[in-house]
Amino acid sequence: MSDFAQRYGYVTAGGLLQGLAMAVFLFPHSIPSGGSAGIAVLMNYWFNIPLSFALWIVNFSLLVVAIYWLGNASAIGTMYAITITSISVHICSVIESPFNVWVDLLIGAIILGNGIGMLLKQNVSNGGMGVLALIVTKYREIPPGKPLLLFNGSVFVLTGSIIAWEIVVQALICQWISTKVVDDIHTEKRTFHWLRSFFTKLKT
Repeated sequence: MSDFAQRYGYVTAGGLLQGLAMAVFLFPHSIPSGGSAGIAVLMNYWFNIPLSFALWIVNFSLLVVAIYWLGNASAIGTMYAITITSISVHICSVIESPFNVWVDLLIGAIILGNGIGMLLKQNVSNGGMGVLALIVTKYREIPPGKPLLLFNGSVFVLTGSIIAWEIVVQALICQWISTKVVDDIHTEKRTFHWLRSFFTKLKT
């Protein structure tokens, strides 16, 4: 199995996991999965821009930043990851979780962290603030979890101060858990060892 196929196998898995976490465990409770969604909510609140278009503006702007700072390969990978995540959200949206909001928050944050971590490990952003976190990681040589939490957390606090605090508290908890998982994967403390073994066997 070629390095290219192995890399995009991880990217595909990361995008699918990210979409699963959003569609089944986070979005049904209106818990934002990242700072880009928070910015989109503010644009809708201030300027009455439709949420879908506002989210596209934010992600497109950050994608331009990714091309400039990270190169075309990372930008293409990011576009692919965002596409896979969108498909996963669409497919998984019919699944209903049997748990309450706090259990869903925990499960969703762990799955989300694994998905984002797998993407960032391949030098591919999950979109949104993940682009900025990846830039900091590249030039500062630090795990991406802390800058990701800082960027997303700042947006959540701003959103909460303007719109509603309740969901923001849940979003911050989600970000704290998921970014811990992201750092664990980035530093290889915990990874999907079964998935790595699977790709290694295919490669040989």
